[in-house]
Amino acid sequence: IESNWDQGRLDSWWTSYMKVNATFAEACQALLKPGDTLWCHDYHLALLPKLLDASERTRFGRRTTRIIFFLHIPFPTSQIFRELECGVAILEGMLHADIVGFHAFDHARHFLNAVKRILGLNYESKIGGLIGVQYRNTTVMVTVNHVSIEPAILDRCLQKQETQDAAQRLRQRHPNRVLMCGVDTAQKLAGVTLKLLAYERLLTDYPLWHARVVLVQRVLVPSNRPTDERRTLRELRFLVRRIQGSFGPHVIDYKELRGSTLPREQRMGLWLAAEVFIGTALREGLNLLPIEYVYARKSPCTPGVVVTSEFSAVCAIMNGAIRFNPFDVQIVVQSMEKAISMDMSEREGRRIRDIEFISSRCSGQWTRKILLDLNEAVGSSGEDTISLEQTSNHEFKELTFSHAHVPSIKEAYDSTKRRIIIMDYGGTLVEKESPGKYLKREVSITMGRSPKPKVILALKRLCADPRNTVFVVSGLTKESLVNCVGSIHGLGLAASNGACFSWPIKDDTEERIWKSFEFGVNWDAVKQIALPILAKFTARTNGSIVQVREATIGWSYYSCDPEWGALQASYLAPELAVALRGFSVRFLHLKGCIEIVPRRLNKGVVVRKILQDVATRHRGAEAMDFMLCMGDDVSDERMFTSLFSFVAESDVASSLPSTNSPHADERRGASAWGGGVDPERPVYAFTITVGKKASQASQFVHNATEVEGLLDTLSGGGSIDSLGNANYAGEDRSGISFFE
Repeated sequence: IESNWDQGRLDSWWTSYMKVNATFAEACQALLKPGDTLWCHDYHLALLPKLLDASERTRFGRRTTRIIFFLHIPFPTSQIFRELECGVAILEGMLHADIVGFHAFDHARHFLNAVKRILGLNYESKIGGLIGVQYRNTTVMVTVNHVSIEPAILDRCLQKQETQDAAQRLRQRHPNRVLMCGVDTAQKLAGVTLKLLAYERLLTDYPLWHARVVLVQRVLVPSNRPTDERRTLRELRFLVRRIQGSFGPHVIDYKELRGSTLPREQRMGLWLAAEVFIGTALREGLNLLPIEYVYARKSPCTPGVVVTSEFSAVCAIMNGAIRFNPFDVQIVVQSMEKAISMDMSEREGRRIRDIEFISSRCSGQWTRKILLDLNEAVGSSGEDTISLEQTSNHEFKELTFSHAHVPSIKEAYDSTKRRIIIMDYGGTLVEKESPGKYLKREVSITMGRSPKPKVILALKRLCADPRNTVFVVSGLTKESLVNCVGSIHGLGLAASNGACFSWPIKDDTEERIWKSFEFGVNWDAVKQIALPILAKFTARTNGSIVQVREATIGWSYYSCDPEWGALQASYLAPELAVALRGFSVRFLHLKGCIEIVPRRLNKGVVVRKILQDVATRHRGAEAMDFMLCMGDDVSDERMFTSLFSFVAESDVASSLPSTNSPHADERRGASAWGGGVDPERPVYAFTITVGKKASQASQFVHNATEVEGLLDTLSGGGSIDSLGNANYAGEDRSGISFFE
């Protein structure tokens, strides 16, 4: 079949598309006021949310308009969408809305798969049935909401004499026949060709219906896809002639009409006359015609039967419809035969399933529901307060976050004599790569990647200062971590999430000595049980690998199809839990990996060990007075809590109660630990998470680039003003984590 898809025209199409969206953005900017809500409808304006967001941030320094984007057509599968060169721009445009809406979950699922596979974004279920996509330090809500017909308008139309006359004419034209009806556009995706082929097979396989059934088919020609329409009309006319030639002219009532819609009175008349509605769409947004049909045949009319394609959005809405795959002609035939021969009790039962829903979901109700979802979306993603839920590892509570104020941290750093700096690696010193479109990789998203030269230089300067103890704590293996940052003299390392660690070495002549913790687990016995199970899942999950480390066993599915890998991981974790229930181990389900680790192993163990050892070595005037801990994910939360516990158990907690920290109440009045800090000197403790999210840290930076700027400033290599703190002039800076 000759295709009219010319890739060479895409550039001009995309240029025109961007121009249209820019024109709308300019017009909206002149009308919108702070606090207004903008509702963007359909694919024509997918770029508008991003354009308005950029404009408002330029003009006001922040977003002032709440934006809804609702897509009324099916969203394509990620395999198709990723073929568009402009696909990333379209996704990013939609994700700048506060809420993105769809009529059917299938459409939302394809959108979520696209943002996961193409942009590498995660999503999670939220209370109330919404789905949240984490994007640009905000949560974009995805909702599925169906709109129905306008009962009041249809009731007035049904009472018109014109409508009743239209129904009567159809009955008189086809006496003693069961009327099946359909109204479709003359385009391939409407599936009318398959409908006629199935109807022809019905008449062939069931001769008794020749004189008892008629298909009343109305075909609309909107003229917006002329090539498709010409080809489709040619096919339809050929099939109609063939059917009438084989079974007579009365078995099909076929008409073509110019325009995109059939007048309402004619539609209502058709619905009243026909006992079956049939739609065979190959791909379709929310088509309200089947819903109109059911409503038009409400009591006291006899109920009708809707037979619809499983690829239509209405299939997910109407519980009483007969569903089928339009490509399976025999199944379509069976569905048609079932509908026209269905007894009255079953017809009534199918109508009861849908009539209440379609009668109560007018566009006004739908609009109110979307606006309520918007209020919930905006209300649950406030800029100043993050509500954190209880987890198995940490006792989270509602915390007020402030952006890390670099000048205050620098001032504290310069005024202290004994400092300890502990940092995560991936996501903190090194920006984590988004999995993105191409997921095939044999290592994690940070393994083997070294920090930027500016970070390396800052670390070298910090480690060269004899007053500093600097550690990097990572989930990488010893070998990988040494390859990445092991060449920095004076830098301490902790690998495998703290299972082993090495104190700093002075130069290349000194050999790095590694120490390990004993967690009381017979690791050989764990391997003997776990490895055969992991081998089974590896065999069935193409691209997965088993990683055996010092005190962990991992099953990585970074290289797999993300959905299939996640599904297999959801099965693997419970099976491992049952098999290893006799051992003191736990299971971490990290991004793209499941790890078996000793129950007592976490990064907090090695952080506490480092703090205690430094405190033992340096007392009195040389005691620690500056602590900085930074990390980006869940495994780093135990580093923060270990630092808090250490401070609470030291003399500083009771001797220096004055603080501006949001954790002040937790640290005041704690029992003295017995040394390691000088109660006569101020002690500063900073905990910083990378990314504004649920965390035990008291402050945040947005990304690894800001970590780079902070380290550069502390080491004396950059100016404070260059770190972008002016961008946060409107934020609360009172939550600086230091004791004075």
